[in-house]
Amino acid sequence: MGIGGLYAIAATDGFADTLARGLWQEAGEDPMVLVRMSVLLPTRRAVRTLRDSFLRLGNGRPMLLPSLRPVGDIDDDEGAFGGLDGAAAAGDLPPAVPGLRRQLLLTQLVQRFLDRKDGGAAIHAAGVDHAALLAGELARFLDQVHTEQVSYEGLAGLARERYAAHWQEVLEFLSIATEFWPAMLAEEGAMEAPLRHAALVDRLAALWAASPPEDPVIVAGSTGSIPATARLMGAVLDLPRGSVVLPGLDREADAATWNAIEGDSGHAQHNLALLLRRLGKTREDVQHWPAAGARSTRAARARLIQEVLRPAETTEAWRRLAETDQDLLTLGTEGLSVLSCPSHHEEAETIALLLRAALEDQTRTAALVTPDRVLARRVKAALRRWEVEVDDSAGQPLAATLPMTFWLATADMAAEACAPVPLLAALKHPLAAGGMTQPRFRRRVRTLERTVLRGPRPAPGPDGLLAAAGVAFAGDELNDMRAWIERLAEPVEAFSALLRSDGISLIDLLSAHNALAETLAATDEECGDKRLWAGEAGEDAANFLAELAESARDFPAIEGRDYLSLLEALLAGRVHRPRYGAHPRLAILGPLEGRLQQYDLMILGGLNEGTWPPDPGADPWMSRPMRAEFGLPAPERRIGLSAHDFQMAASAPEVVLTRAERVEGAPTVASRWWLRLETVLRALKLTDKVRLSVADYPYWQQALDMPRKVEPVKPPTPRPPLVARPRRFSVTEIETWVRDPYAIYAKRILGLRALDPLDADPGAADRGTMIHRALELFTEEFPRDIPPGAVRRLIEIGRAEFAREMAHPSVQAFWWPRFERIAEWFVATEQGRRAGLAEIWTEKKGNVTVRGLGDPVDLNCEADRIERLADGGFAIIDFKTGTPPTESQVTAGYSPQLPLEALILSMGGFEGVPEGAVEALEYWRLSGGDPAGERKGIKTAVETLVSEAEDGLLNLIRTFDDPETPYRSRPAPDYAPRYSDYEHLARVKEWSAGGEPD
Repeated sequence: MGIGGLYAIAATDGFADTLARGLWQEAGEDPMVLVRMSVLLPTRRAVRTLRDSFLRLGNGRPMLLPSLRPVGDIDDDEGAFGGLDGAAAAGDLPPAVPGLRRQLLLTQLVQRFLDRKDGGAAIHAAGVDHAALLAGELARFLDQVHTEQVSYEGLAGLARERYAAHWQEVLEFLSIATEFWPAMLAEEGAMEAPLRHAALVDRLAALWAASPPEDPVIVAGSTGSIPATARLMGAVLDLPRGSVVLPGLDREADAATWNAIEGDSGHAQHNLALLLRRLGKTREDVQHWPAAGARSTRAARARLIQEVLRPAETTEAWRRLAETDQDLLTLGTEGLSVLSCPSHHEEAETIALLLRAALEDQTRTAALVTPDRVLARRVKAALRRWEVEVDDSAGQPLAATLPMTFWLATADMAAEACAPVPLLAALKHPLAAGGMTQPRFRRRVRTLERTVLRGPRPAPGPDGLLAAAGVAFAGDELNDMRAWIERLAEPVEAFSALLRSDGISLIDLLSAHNALAETLAATDEECGDKRLWAGEAGEDAANFLAELAESARDFPAIEGRDYLSLLEALLAGRVHRPRYGAHPRLAILGPLEGRLQQYDLMILGGLNEGTWPPDPGADPWMSRPMRAEFGLPAPERRIGLSAHDFQMAASAPEVVLTRAERVEGAPTVASRWWLRLETVLRALKLTDKVRLSVADYPYWQQALDMPRKVEPVKPPTPRPPLVARPRRFSVTEIETWVRDPYAIYAKRILGLRALDPLDADPGAADRGTMIHRALELFTEEFPRDIPPGAVRRLIEIGRAEFAREMAHPSVQAFWWPRFERIAEWFVATEQGRRAGLAEIWTEKKGNVTVRGLGDPVDLNCEADRIERLADGGFAIIDFKTGTPPTESQVTAGYSPQLPLEALILSMGGFEGVPEGAVEALEYWRLSGGDPAGERKGIKTAVETLVSEAEDGLLNLIRTFDDPETPYRSRPAPDYAPRYSDYEHLARVKEWSAGGEPD
């Protein structure tokens, strides 16, 4: 075997595939030779990538692979610092502290510090969950310090007097890392993972120096951004059969450009330049990897990307590009396309269409490379249109997986004492079965929802549900529902009791929570644990909870109410990555994966500033001058690493760059690389060329959801048979019949009723009912004279009526003060009128039969108030807590309630009220505002209104007794009801915008 030394694989070659091909060739295609090699890669995902490359190289046949180990890199979010355990003699090195255990230990230190300092202007935590989040941020700071191997002595040496007061408080907070954390780690018998990694590197280097391995050792794919990794690369280069393979090193830049790159931390090649300096090497020492592709194949593309990423101080060279580099004019944009989309949605849908089109060629592969996780999820969802499931290398948040959403939903249900919304979130979860078959359980849940949970909230806990069920059900149905609720009540109550505790161990909470979740997940045939923890997502969730239980063994008692928020804080950043079931020729990659592999089509999505490259953001612990003084690298180094990822991915055979001009409705700024590319293309006069090949895709994307023919929907015209048409109406339904016949059709003929909202606050109807009832009881108590203290008595009656709703803040803050003003106005009005009244009836029911040409129609009502005047005539009063109808609406017949009640009275339809002529019709508006009440009488002669109402009613009956008469929706738009439960069923907003004639 001849490999050994420093190599590079060009950005235009797929790194992982080229590396695998070179190793296979160097092994003489002998598996027994290949297996003796050791390959050290940046991350665990890089290990998986190279393993897949070998699989493709062998056409899927079984193959003995080299020893593949991750060594950790600055971009790795998996903490892959344990890859050297088997390669180096760990000896007496303590194990690395597990991540979750570390966060809980730091949480304790944060809590103790803040308790001792009693908070502060710069740092504070409202509870253990906030302390856990602070501990997570502190852990990331510690990782930076240990990874860069910066001494804590520099922290103590920062001149605090030079910084603002809040920075001084932050520095005091960071004393946790120097004073308390090392002692706690020593008690644990553990050490920080980056420090352990550095120690293993040094031991391994010493071991290799003393006894060099006989077999080849290769470090590949790393830019050496971690000092320990750079030292490891140096140690490998010192081996007789050691090789370092760099990704995408630019060996063609002139000396002036390379010098500028070394000083530009945001450049793609900056970290490689620093690495070469650390290794004591120059670009001339770097060889081409033996299996690299033909360098001329995409040399022009590589040159174009190099120009795009040129250091700022040398960009004057763009002026001469068209004269000095003719290859760029002819070949530079070959296979390169640029696509700017109006919004995030269009970008995701267009990318999905590009990926789907790639599948038409049975041999073609395609991938989306993006750091934008929202865009990745949108594309993943859009591909399901064609039943294509694509692998997303970044996975999904563990908290969003099926088992963990169920786990969190059951915790929320118990914490909220079975409030309707969290209760249904848990009971309607796909994993919920409650010891039954799932179809039966779901029917039971729907019944509970309709009869108990819709409307005002029941009393807290399972006892509240049982009490509400006792009202809603009867007989065998009640016994069945009670038995079902009681089966679930025991684990719910046990867990809820712990959540109400002021001091409870996290282990006890997890145990009780697990009992509840597994009980609710069980079916009649399968245990809950088998359903809850099944599959890859269930395994990851179970591992997280097992690690949490182990890590929390000595965690101090917490308040039960903090449990759910603490759990969510600890879940932050946890990821589940499915291993199987994705499409073999498509992928969604993060930028790091895009650096190491190439597909036939590479789509680089989300090229907006702040996304790619990412916004370095503000360091919560140190300002830029403080970081520099302490010895930490500038945040722009991340931009340089991101630029290197972009350079590698943009050098694939076919590349499409995409961005969204608006995200979440806000305008975006194109990525700096996008803007630089536009500048270079303008200099070369190639701007239009990179848009032609993908110009049609936005139109195809729009056409996907565009119907072939847009035909506006017509207003509904249902014509039910006469036998189905109702023959009994209330006077308020007559008004609905006139204004919106379709609502009568939906309610009375189809039998549709609007469901009450979940956990409903009292609405306007509830307010009107309580006010009406209070006035009714007051009038019954004082039917003639109004005594002194009547206002106080009416308020007492009102308080009793309002009592059941007084717990709602809106009732107490808004409704009750208004009622008090209504009471004062009502009593004052009554005192001025009672002398002219002979008798009063309240909430009186009436009923008459109206005969038309067909079958008779029953007309009924419940009058708010009927008064017999001193002269023998009658007055009918309707109380309105909202806006009463206008005189014109009454006279036009669109608000016939009071005239029809007068008709019923004139026909002797009110039991206990003598037949007579009505002399006055009034609306009393009881708003409680200013004024609190207002009397609005109808000025038109009552006799005329009654006659017209009767004629209108008979005409309405005759009209709808014709089987050809449809129940139209809103036949007179100007008089349509302000609100209707059935408006959406009639699709009013669709046809009313189409100009359909009335």
